[in-house]
Amino acid sequence: MEKGILLIVSGPSGCGKGTVLKYLLENKEYSYSVSATTRNPREGEIHGVSYFFISREEFEAWLSQGKILEHTVYCDNYYGTPRAFVEEQLEKGVNVVLEIETEGAANIKALMPHALSVFIAPPSMEDLENRLVGRGTEDEATVAKRLAKAREEMKLAPTYDVVIVNEDGAPEKAAAQIHKAVTAKKTV
Repeated sequence: MEKGILLIVSGPSGCGKGTVLKYLLENKEYSYSVSATTRNPREGEIHGVSYFFISREEFEAWLSQGKILEHTVYCDNYYGTPRAFVEEQLEKGVNVVLEIETEGAANIKALMPHALSVFIAPPSMEDLENRLVGRGTEDEATVAKRLAKAREEMKLAPTYDVVIVNEDGAPEKAAAQIHKAVTAKKTV
């Protein structure tokens, strides 16, 4: 059986990563990487589906045993990518999607150079600003912070294997382009 491809996906807030990945994950050749966390589950969250909810002690043990590919601490809780889940899926021939910020993406790529890194970009910074403002979920200061962060992230786009522009109203096209890149990598 052919192994799956680890697909690292990054892009600035508001570029439409979630919508593009929704279309990609409709294809049964893909599985979304479930993260581990030490925070308590929220209402409706399911262990092994939303997150792997584990104790701080267990997370730290996993770290020392090399069972976490990458991790971060956010609001005093650990969040990380369990190595076993990713490797099991890849062995089954399933392509694993890891949606992660640029720093984590670089760390994963260094650990697993065979992974395919994809950067999802907006058509323009003006378009990204319109999307962020249009969501109506953040105040002006937060939008400004997200745009400043996006400018920094966009500088890293050339370090990815593939850059895909998520055109307005065409997330399924971007998902198809990602699938094409994965298929091409499998044939190499």
